[in-house]
Amino acid sequence: MSCRRIIIDTDPGLDDAVAILLALAAPEELEVAGVVAVAGNLPLALTERNARRICELAGRRDIPVYAGCGRPLMRTLATAVDIHSDPRLEAILPEPHTPLQSQHGVDFLIEALRGAEPGTITVCALGPLTNVAMALVKAPEVAGKIREVVVMGGACFDLGNVTPAAEFNMHTDPHAAAIVIGSGVPITMIPLDVTHQVLSTPPRLAALRALSNRCGPAVAALLTSFERNRSSQFGSLAMALHDPSVIAYLLRPALYDGREVNVAIETESPLTIGTTVVDWRGVTGRPPNVRFLNTVDADGFYELLTDKLARLR
Repeated sequence: MSCRRIIIDTDPGLDDAVAILLALAAPEELEVAGVVAVAGNLPLALTERNARRICELAGRRDIPVYAGCGRPLMRTLATAVDIHSDPRLEAILPEPHTPLQSQHGVDFLIEALRGAEPGTITVCALGPLTNVAMALVKAPEVAGKIREVVVMGGACFDLGNVTPAAEFNMHTDPHAAAIVIGSGVPITMIPLDVTHQVLSTPPRLAALRALSNRCGPAVAALLTSFERNRSSQFGSLAMALHDPSVIAYLLRPALYDGREVNVAIETESPLTIGTTVVDWRGVTGRPPNVRFLNTVDADGFYELLTDKLARLR
């Protein structure tokens, strides 16, 4: 497999941290050109700091981290601080020694894409799509430089996790999601339908905890906190692991399956705003614009995660 150049757009957050570590654990397959923080799970000041702390944990001070947009395009920011701001993070993630880059994250996205050959950079979107949408609006010509945007977000047959109808990332900035989905760039969407199949069961956490480095036990602790913080609301699905599937899909696409469909984002209804309207059976006649995944080999995913994390410090 050739090395794929990626930019990670993220709002860490507990499961985002695991996704970033997985990407950094696969340098032969993924070249991380930069990490761009966005407001979502937490306010921007915390997401950019956490991104730097995650790179510090992995021993990758060479990865530049940028701060992007601090609020959605047209809505008030509603975070998930109660889930992702865990005091245990202070013990798990070290203080960052690498300073935040001075360039705005959206400008970094544009500059990196402008300087790339067409179709060579993959954008890994782990949070709300605000930064990616802003880049496409500010510099629409960069769309042709994007190989693929891999999005964690949305749902089809599953239910929403922040409203009865909508998944968190899509609901936080539905207008940005609509811009990206309608941009014409190749998009793969990894929805709750998939991530709710990827459960951090006790045996899987034990395998991570047993790794003889600091990252394996740290990830086990992060996932344990993630489950505890959500258990009262989500029951057994509190064990679901979301954002790392974006990276796992790039590393092992055969673990996943889905189909080409049309996806539209609801941006107006107060009851269903942020809903991903997935034309699974092609009844609207609208052309496909997303590869929408719906199955995953969860055992294969955790084998990949454990094997890769073992390579970090």
